[in-house]
Amino acid sequence: MATGQRAEVFGPAPDREPPRVPFPVADEIARHCADAREPNTVHLEIHLPGRIEPDRLREAFGRALARHPRALMRERRRGPFARRYEWELTDRPRADVVLFPPCAPGALARARERALAVAPSLLAAPPLRLEVVEEPGSGGCVLVLAVHHTALDGPACLRIVATAAEIYGGSAAQPVAPPARPPAGPAPRPAGSRAAVARVAPGSPQGAPGNALLVTELPVPRRAPGASHTVNDQLMVATALTVADWNRRRGAPERPLRVTMPVDDRTRGPAMPIGNGTRLVEVGFAPAELAAGTDTGALLRTTAERTRALKAVVRPPLGHGAALLASPVLPVAARAALTRGVRRLAAPWISTTLLSNLGRVPYPFDFGEAGRARAVWMSAPAAMPRGLTFTTASTGGRLHLALRWSRTLLGDEDGALLCEMFTERLAATEAEAL
Repeated sequence: MATGQRAEVFGPAPDREPPRVPFPVADEIARHCADAREPNTVHLEIHLPGRIEPDRLREAFGRALARHPRALMRERRRGPFARRYEWELTDRPRADVVLFPPCAPGALARARERALAVAPSLLAAPPLRLEVVEEPGSGGCVLVLAVHHTALDGPACLRIVATAAEIYGGSAAQPVAPPARPPAGPAPRPAGSRAAVARVAPGSPQGAPGNALLVTELPVPRRAPGASHTVNDQLMVATALTVADWNRRRGAPERPLRVTMPVDDRTRGPAMPIGNGTRLVEVGFAPAELAAGTDTGALLRTTAERTRALKAVVRPPLGHGAALLASPVLPVAARAALTRGVRRLAAPWISTTLLSNLGRVPYPFDFGEAGRARAVWMSAPAAMPRGLTFTTASTGGRLHLALRWSRTLLGDEDGALLCEMFTERLAATEAEAL
């Protein structure tokens, strides 16, 4: 791209007041609970078989952001008695967010570490960073995206990159069907909803703050035709059994276990709303359901009933309590202190872990001569008190699993063992399903 064109995308903003948007509830709660020791980032990586042209990608990504102007936001500075956090919607990026670190051995591992440890600033638009990573002899490249989760979630990031791929590769946007949802029905009360829930038992933490990450590739689990459960249910059961078995091995007391599951009803097409658009539901399990030697087939059927009912319920993204905390009755500073206090008091009832299953990635990520994506990994933040998250996506019939954990809870060997346990329990759900 010519210098003049680049100045057109990244040049100074016009001298006018940018539009303002109050923080939605999910953004505000995340902003209140920010902790510099555990940056609230979404990590996304897309593996391509070929190499990317730097100027061409910068232009395509800048144009993609222009098509999704809600991503071009920054936190507006506020006074001490302001009652709202507000986003300012800018008309262009304020910096070059597409970076090309040197091609070197270990470049991907270092990019992953930065995605987990260095959050993009909320005061700069857009609050994300895209690194194009190459290693000697690899032949291809990896797009590593770090996104501040206060502003954007994983599905929104996928949509922005999909638009950039369409522009870069010169392909037209393909229609993408929205997720299918069952008819509304009564939601079951999570097992042990009134009791304190199980925490992930500590392993051998490394002491340093921040998150660590392990990614692996597995076959997408099979299920019998016409089965009442979904692959998401199999992943949910594998997650619950893994954590329950891990806690037994560590001698933790038996308690009800709850797994937070993001549900996203947005369209996946070019008009997809950008921001934090998922709602969080909790799938509960009683200790007896996860005991050693449990009937995995019966647990699959029970879990399928629970997840169907929970997905169908219409409720605020983080529940009614969070919506109340975000009411602009008090100044932001007072609400922030109140929210952090409530979070500390509610820690025994915060869910045990999180499973974010993106399902089959609905975009080809076709970057022309650089090829189509051959793998897509994403990881969700693993702040305490949960301290462990499971994130999955599938492309080309393969399941891409990312385990992310707090270094104050688990060590690298613990993460590897949990990944091995999850793999075994997922395979067990497949055996029961066929």
